Amino acid sequence: MKSPVVRIRRQLKRVRRAAQFDRHAFWRGRPIREGTVLYESFSGNGALCNPEAIFRGLLADPDFATLEHTWVLTDPASEPALLKEFADDDRVTFVRYRTTAYYRALATSQYLINNATFPAEFSKRDGQIYLNTWHGTPLKMMGFDMPGGALDSANTLRNFLSADYLLAANDFMAEQMYEQAYRLTNIYQGRIVTEGYPRVDRQRLSPIERAKALEALEDAGTDVAGRGIVLYAPTWHGESFGRPEDDIDELVDAVSRLQRELGPDRVVLLKTHQIVHALAASRPELRRILVPNSVPTNVTLGLCDGLITDYSSIFFDYLATGKPIVFYTPDAADYAESRGTYFAPEDLPGPVVDDAHVAGRAMLDLLRAASSWPTYEGWRERFASHEDGGATKRVIDIVFRGATGGYDVRGAQSDGRERLLLFLGGMRSNGITTAAMNLLGSVDQDRYDVTVLMSYSRRAWHRANQALIPAGVRQLFRLGGMNGSKLVHLERKLTERRGDVLSHADPARHKALWDDEWVRVFGGAAFDWVADFSGYSPFWATLLLHSPQVPRAIWLHNEMAADRHREVHGKKRMLRSLGRVFALYRSYDHLVSVSPRLTELNSRELAEFAPADRFVTVRNLPNVQRVLDGVRQPLAELHGHPIDQDTEKVVVPGWVPRLEEHDGRWFVTVGRLSPEKNHARLIRAFAAVHARHPDVHLLIVGTGPLRAQLQTQIDELRLGDDITLTGAYQNPFAIMAAADCFVLSSVYEGQPMVLLEAAVCGLPIVSTAFVSVHDALPNDTIHAVEQSDLALRDGMLAYLDGRVEPSTLDVAAYRNEVTSEFTDLVTAPRCVST
Repeated sequence: MKSPVVRIRRQLKRVRRAAQFDRHAFWRGRPIREGTVLYESFSGNGALCNPEAIFRGLLADPDFATLEHTWVLTDPASEPALLKEFADDDRVTFVRYRTTAYYRALATSQYLINNATFPAEFSKRDGQIYLNTWHGTPLKMMGFDMPGGALDSANTLRNFLSADYLLAANDFMAEQMYEQAYRLTNIYQGRIVTEGYPRVDRQRLSPIERAKALEALEDAGTDVAGRGIVLYAPTWHGESFGRPEDDIDELVDAVSRLQRELGPDRVVLLKTHQIVHALAASRPELRRILVPNSVPTNVTLGLCDGLITDYSSIFFDYLATGKPIVFYTPDAADYAESRGTYFAPEDLPGPVVDDAHVAGRAMLDLLRAASSWPTYEGWRERFASHEDGGATKRVIDIVFRGATGGYDVRGAQSDGRERLLLFLGGMRSNGITTAAMNLLGSVDQDRYDVTVLMSYSRRAWHRANQALIPAGVRQLFRLGGMNGSKLVHLERKLTERRGDVLSHADPARHKALWDDEWVRVFGGAAFDWVADFSGYSPFWATLLLHSPQVPRAIWLHNEMAADRHREVHGKKRMLRSLGRVFALYRSYDHLVSVSPRLTELNSRELAEFAPADRFVTVRNLPNVQRVLDGVRQPLAELHGHPIDQDTEKVVVPGWVPRLEEHDGRWFVTVGRLSPEKNHARLIRAFAAVHARHPDVHLLIVGTGPLRAQLQTQIDELRLGDDITLTGAYQNPFAIMAAADCFVLSSVYEGQPMVLLEAAVCGLPIVSTAFVSVHDALPNDTIHAVEQSDLALRDGMLAYLDGRVEPSTLDVAAYRNEVTSEFTDLVTAPRCVST
C-alpha cells in the first residue's frame, strides 16, 4: 500500500502532465506563425552544430531579415554569452526545453531545425517545414546496423520519417546511414540534401574570428596561453542517448598522458560528446581544459593543429582542414562487440592506437611530418568534397528559398517492392506472436518491403520476442501517447464506451485526433498495404484505419464470437473490447481467419459486422528450422528452469531427468493456461487414463491466469508426481520431441500453431474436435475426439493401444500453399469505398 504522500505526489504529477497536454493541444490548434524558425540541438544543450550555423547564416542574409528565431535551451541561464550577444536583437528569443513556451514554439513555428530528435509528443503539422541535419557522418554503427538498434533508434527513425529534409554531409551518410541503417529506402517521402555540413563552414576562421574564439576559450577558463591546440574529442560509449557511460576519471587521465607527450608548446583541450558534457563540466579538474558549449565545436576545430578522437564523427568534419588525425581507441574490442564500426581500423585516415602515450607521440610525429597519412587524401575526397565553405548558403537556398536546381536534392531510393505494414500485437509469448514471427520469416523479401509496428517496451519478454523478427524487416514503435486535449479525449472515450465506435471518423474533432496520431507515429511514411495481425485491440484497429487509403486487413485468430464471451475468473474481460473491434470490421477490406472452417464460422457468426465476401483465409506457417533447432537442445539447458534464490543457480526440475530417462510414457501439451484451452478437462481425462496405466505422465507447458486453479485440481487428485505444470519455456520443442504423444483439449482454436509444430516433431496427436481441427494439418492426421472428458480419455487410450499414428507435414508443399494465400490477400483490391 502506497503512503498518502506518495499517492498525492503521483496525482499531482498526473494533473501537471494533463495540463501540459492541454497546453500543447491548445497551441497545436493555433495558426502556424509565418516567418518563424525553431532551432534545437541535442535537446537544448546549447546553440550548437548545424542549427547554429544555419541560424547565423540566416541572420547574415538580408533576404531573411524579418525572420523570427527561437532557440531551445535546457537552461538559458547557463548560456550567458549567447544571451548577451542577442540581448538587443528582437528577432531572437530563447525558450526552456519542454516548457509551455517550448510547446508553443514547437507547435506554431513555420520552420523546425534539429540536429537530433524532437520528443515523443512531437507531430509535424501541415504547413510546417522540418529540416533534420543530424550531427555527423557515422563511423560507429547506427540504426538497425547496431545491436539492439531498432528499439534504441525508435524516436530517431520517427523524426526522420517526419522530416521534409534530411541533411547529409556526403553520399556515404545519405546512403549508408539514412537509407540503409535507418531503412528509409522505399518509405521516406521527404528529400535528402547532400550538400555538405553548414557547421563545417564555421571551421574557416578569419583572423578576427580566430581571435574572438581564442578569447572565448580564455574567458571560459580554458588555459591556451598562445600555445598550439590539439583537441581530444572522444565519443560517448553508451548504447542509447538515454544511458551514456560517463567515466570522467578516464578522460582526465587520458588528457594528462596526451599532454605529457605533446609537451609545453601545445595544449590538449577536451571536447566531450553533448550527452556527457554536463557531467564533465561538473568536474573542477576539467575546467582548464574543457571546451565549453558556448564555443561551437567546429570553431574549435578551426583553431586546432591536430585532432585525437576515437569513434566520433567529428573527424569527418576535420578532414576538411587537411590537418592530422590520430585515433585513440583503448576499448576497441569491447566497442566493436557492443556497437561496431563501418570501417576497419587499418583503413582510417590516421594511426590507430590503444595507449594515450602512444597517441600523443603519434600526433607529434604527424605534426612534424611533411606529408599526410597515406589514406588521408582519399578519405578527404570521399567524405569532405562538399566542404568548401558554402554549405550554409546551399542549405538556406534549398530549405528557405525552395531553390533546388543544380543542387544534390533527391528522394529516398525505391527498389519497387510493395510496402507492407503489420501491427504485431503485444509481443507476448503466445500463439499470435509465434504466428507473426513465422509469417515474417516466410514473406518473400525480394517482393515485399515489410514494416512491423509494436508498442515501445524494454521488458525482457518483449525484447526476447522482438529479437526473433527477421533482420530484413523494418521495426517501428509507438512511443508516448496521443496528442490532444484531455477533455476531447474523455469525450471520445465516453462515446466509444457507449458503443459509437465509428465516431473515430466523425465528428471531425475525433477524426483529427486519430489522423494526428497516425502522423505522430509514422510521419510521412508511405505503405501500400496495412494489416492488424493481432486483431484484439480496438485502439490499434482504429489507428490503422487512419492510414492513407490503401487496402487494410485484420486477422481473426480464433472463433471470435466465442472469444468475446470467454470468462476468466468469472469475468468476460474481452466482451466490450472485442465488441468494439467487431464494429470496426466493416471498415476493413479483408477479415483474415487462419483456417477455411474458421473463415466459414466467423463469416456466419459475425455476419452483422461485415459482408461474407470480406472473410478470407490465410493459414499459419510453422518455423520449421526453429523447431528442429529447438529439438536438439538438451532439456537441462532450457531457458525457463527455476532459479534458486539463495545460490542464484538454475535448478533443473525433477521431471527433466525422468523425461530424459523415458520413465514410462509421456503426454505433453503446450499452451496458455486460460479457459479456452480447457486444461481442467485434460487433467480429468488424464486421471482416468492414469487409473488404467499408472506409468503415464503429463506435462502441461505454459503459464496463464488459471495456473493456481489447475495446480489445486492436480493436488486434489493426488497426481502431483505424474502431472506437472512446467511453466513457460522459450523453447518447448525439446520437451515436445522428448515426449511420446501431443494432446490438446481446447474448446475452440484458430489454427493452433502448436499442432503444426507437433507434426514437425513427428508426434502422434490427440485433440478435441473444435471447429477448425480438421484444417490444422493438410493431411488431417490428427486423432480428433468429441468435446468431453470421456472422449478425450478414449483418445489418449487409443494412443496407448497403438491406434494413433505419428503426424507428418510436407513442409515445402504446405509453405507454397500458404504463401499463395498470403500473396492473394496482399494483391486483392479494396472492398471498402473511400
